[in-house]
Amino acid sequence: MEKEEKKEEIEKEKEKEEEKQDGVATTQSKKKKRNKKKAIDLSVPLVEVAYPDPNSPNPCKPQPEGEPNVPITSQYPNNRFPFGATMLYNRDFNTYRTTSEEKRRLQALTESDVQPFRQAAEVHRIVRTWARTWIKPGMKYIDIADKIENKCRELLKADGFKRGMAFPCGLSFNNIAAHWAPNIGDKTVLKASDVVKVDFGTQVDGHIIDSAWTFTFDPKFQPLLDAVRAATYKGIEMAGIDVPLCEIGDAIQEVMESHEVTINGKTHPVKCIANLSGHTLGPYTIHAGKSVPLVRGGPSTRLEEGDVVAIETFGSTGKGVVHSDGEVSHYMVSAYAEPSSIRTSTTRQTFNFLKNNYSTLAFARRWLDGKAPKGYQLHLKQLCDSGLVDPYPPLCDVSGSYVAQFEHTLYLKPASKEVLSKGLDY
Repeated sequence: MEKEEKKEEIEKEKEKEEEKQDGVATTQSKKKKRNKKKAIDLSVPLVEVAYPDPNSPNPCKPQPEGEPNVPITSQYPNNRFPFGATMLYNRDFNTYRTTSEEKRRLQALTESDVQPFRQAAEVHRIVRTWARTWIKPGMKYIDIADKIENKCRELLKADGFKRGMAFPCGLSFNNIAAHWAPNIGDKTVLKASDVVKVDFGTQVDGHIIDSAWTFTFDPKFQPLLDAVRAATYKGIEMAGIDVPLCEIGDAIQEVMESHEVTINGKTHPVKCIANLSGHTLGPYTIHAGKSVPLVRGGPSTRLEEGDVVAIETFGSTGKGVVHSDGEVSHYMVSAYAEPSSIRTSTTRQTFNFLKNNYSTLAFARRWLDGKAPKGYQLHLKQLCDSGLVDPYPPLCDVSGSYVAQFEHTLYLKPASKEVLSKGLDY
């Protein structure tokens, strides 16, 4: 008995010593953190949410193996599409929304407003799940982009800017963070060592789903992808009605920069890209006014009931700052365009074509080939120079670095938030 008691005492002493050492290590690591307003508890697991929502009255339908080819409206003839993933608000000042009978009744009344988003989201899920089965090294990026976009159009029964692509399929790779897509004649080939961001949008009647993921065939980059995905979900967890945008950015940075990745024997801290952000979405508008920062020190503007928000984060092994570089592939007609300032009839024809086909949604230059008026290349440049069309060049970190991205679209409903684009994949 005495031996057992002594053994227990020794074990307790060891546990106390280990706790003491852990406490010292934690204190030292905290001292190294600079400019920290408040600590985010990284030991708390991220809130994971299920898709499909188990409480959904209309769950998603299982897709047959092979290439999907049934239009989404034929799969759901009652026009009631699958819910995204439902998450409860978790802030002290809005948890009452989850129990308020008034808020729940109000939410029930807004169900019809969510259906177009859910329709676009289900197509996004189907297409990206299918794309993962055939994207392989050696393929041309232009073939990947065309195949994804054409399948979205097919399943949505694309009709001008009423339904179809919300913006081109971006395939930014390695140090290119965003806004890169192949133009006509581009022969760039996907390599097994590439880190690729797949970012495309679907829309129904101007209700936009903006969602992105990163893939790689090289496992050494997985810690980078894990860091960015974790940061995105921290942003999703933090987002809510009346939440200040600066608090979301603070939490995202804290999670992102707690990670590191070792590439070819060199360890890199994962940095948030400070001059990129998430954003609210509006009807036919990809950036509707509010920006969700990825770093601390952002605006104190608060999210509001009814906001549709794209929470997207970018993590980099480079400087964490992007600059414009490379050939433009993404364009968008300016919301403030005054066509009366166009001097030539041929340029006006190109402008009218863009306005009638894409409204204020982004489009790719390769979409115009064989469809836009003859000589559209010159007219497009003139429209950009005059400010009637906005070009969006690729955004890059320093050469040799790697950038990953994950993104989801949320709808802040009266009693809960719905992660509209959530799927089984990410």
